[in-house]
Amino acid sequence: MEFVFWLADNFFGTPAILIGLIVLIGLLLQKKKANQVITGTFKAIIGFLIITAGAGIITGSLEVFEPLWAEVFGLDYASISNYMGQETFNAEFGSVVTLSMTFGFLINVLLARFTPLKYIYLTGHMMFWTSTIFAGIIVHASGGNANMFGMVAFLSIVLGIYWTVQPAIVQPFMRRIMGNNEVALGHTSASVGLLSALAGKLVGKNSQNTEDVQLPKGLEFLRDSNVITALTMALLFVTGAILISFRNSPGAEELEAMAGDQSFIVYALIQSFTFAAGIAVVLTGVRMFIGEIVPAFRGIATKIVPGAKPALDNPIVFPSAPNAVIVGFIGAFFGALVWLAVLGNTVSYIFVPTMIVLFFHGATAGVFGNITGGIRGAFMGGVITATVVAWGQFVMVRMLLPTTVPDTAMWAADSDMFILGPIIYWLARLFFG
Repeated sequence: MEFVFWLADNFFGTPAILIGLIVLIGLLLQKKKANQVITGTFKAIIGFLIITAGAGIITGSLEVFEPLWAEVFGLDYASISNYMGQETFNAEFGSVVTLSMTFGFLINVLLARFTPLKYIYLTGHMMFWTSTIFAGIIVHASGGNANMFGMVAFLSIVLGIYWTVQPAIVQPFMRRIMGNNEVALGHTSASVGLLSALAGKLVGKNSQNTEDVQLPKGLEFLRDSNVITALTMALLFVTGAILISFRNSPGAEELEAMAGDQSFIVYALIQSFTFAAGIAVVLTGVRMFIGEIVPAFRGIATKIVPGAKPALDNPIVFPSAPNAVIVGFIGAFFGALVWLAVLGNTVSYIFVPTMIVLFFHGATAGVFGNITGGIRGAFMGGVITATVVAWGQFVMVRMLLPTTVPDTAMWAADSDMFILGPIIYWLARLFFG
């Protein structure tokens, strides 16, 4: 058991190492030369860490963006303290999460080996968070009556099936997005990606592809994805900064204190460019990462799991349609504002739009929506993302109690978790209630 915990923590719980190990095995199975094995393994790990670093830059900017707009709309974050913290949850149920993640991955590999669904899920951090959220749901649904063995067995089967089936469902659209059938999407934004691609067919008739927009010569600089990203985010950041500059609330003062001696408006402008820099870093890492893992994975596909495809994190689709990434996020942001008002005035629930989720999921949905519905499909994809996250958060918060689940189960869960959460809840009630 100690070895299993160590293996889960150091390999499955460390995505860069898991990716490096997969590439190493793939290259060795192809009997590549030592220099090719070393170069491919190292570049895959470095590429993945570049993606992680870029995501960290984006997250850092969103940690300013989110409270900025929360202050604009008067959101109160105090209620989150009523819920169990992640550290407390890990102390009590961390072993369940770790074992479930490990055995779930093994089930995924076995299903890929012996069924027509040849997808191996490699997005390690999503494996961890999905295991955590679903474990929290089971704890509450069972009233704490589920034993460790039962929870691990139940979760392992659910996760193994989910990690195998999820990439298969969206692969028809992934082939169109990527232009090949080499990789799959392994991420909890798959549900909104699928819904967006389907919605794009309905709303996107004669809508132009986001990447084919014809601009006047004086505006051709907007074809550069880095420029359009920075311009869009600058508009959002600076508008929010100007709006709170007229307030004397404690929240506004706390935000302005972030800038130190610098003007907060200038500080917000710099954050918008920092966000754009993070996107550029992510795209660089994706290109390096994909360039190594796809050839290496052929070794696994041909030797261990014939015909298998790697299911990877959602930034792999961003380079295919960088403009759709931004359109999708704008749609998600717009939808979040709408649902913030609707939920607050109908069911008296204060929806907390998590910008990290809205961006990464809205961006993915934008790319999927664009492939079938152009600009309108990309925007609708973002709106669909906001709808799933807003109502999913409402259902999860009202369904789950603060004494039995981590706060992340309500505030940081992803689109697939919100959709599958109620199903897991009722299944857990059936088996453990």
